[in-house]
Amino acid sequence: MFNPLPMPSVSLTQLIAAARSGDRLISFPTDTLPALAVRPDRAALIFEAKQRSLDKPLILMGADATDLWAYVQGSAAEMEVWQSVAAQYFPGALTLVLPASDRLPIAMNPIDPTTIGIRVPHSGVARYILTLTSPMATTSVNRSGKPPLETLTDINTQFPEVSTLLPTELTELQGILAPFGHIPIKTAIPSTVAKWTGKGWQILRQGGVKLID
Repeated sequence: MFNPLPMPSVSLTQLIAAARSGDRLISFPTDTLPALAVRPDRAALIFEAKQRSLDKPLILMGADATDLWAYVQGSAAEMEVWQSVAAQYFPGALTLVLPASDRLPIAMNPIDPTTIGIRVPHSGVARYILTLTSPMATTSVNRSGKPPLETLTDINTQFPEVSTLLPTELTELQGILAPFGHIPIKTAIPSTVAKWTGKGWQILRQGGVKLID
C-alpha cells in the first residue's frame, strides 16, 4: 500500500509569508547544506526543534553583506578588515564570527549575545529568498548530534513542521535565476567558521573556504 509522505512543501509565496511571520520554521537550499531558518527574534524555535544546546549559537544569513553589517559592531579599522574579507569571500562557504551590535536579538546566541556569525551563501535560490525575508537565523537541518539532512524527502519526513519549497517551484526558480548568473552551486562541505580575535582570525571550523589573511 502507498504511504504518502508528509507534505509540508509550500509555494514560494507561502514560504516567504511563513518566514516573515516568524511563526514557522522554513528550510531552503544553500551552497552547502540545506538551511533551517527562522526570523532572528524567533530563534528559540530552532533550538527547540533541533533539541540544540543554547551554547551553540546560530548563523545570521543574508542575501548580501550590506544586509548584515548593522548586526555587528567594531572600530573603523576593524570594519575595514571585515568588509575586505567579505568582499573577497562573500557570497561563499565562509562564516565570520564578529562582535554583535545591540540590534541582534539575544535569542540568536543566548549564552553569549556579544558575538554573531554572519554568512552570505553562494546560492541564487537562497539569496533570492533572503532578499524577500531579510536576514534569517539559520543552521543545518537535523536533530542535535545527528548528521545534517541533505534531501527534501528527509527534511519533510523528519521535520514535517518545517515549511519547504515545492520541488516544482524550486526548479522554476532555478531556471529563472540561471540566466542572471545565479548558477546553483552545491557542496555538502560545511562553511569555514572564522572568529575575529581583535588582532586576526581564529579558525573554529575548517570548511569549504581557506581563509587567507
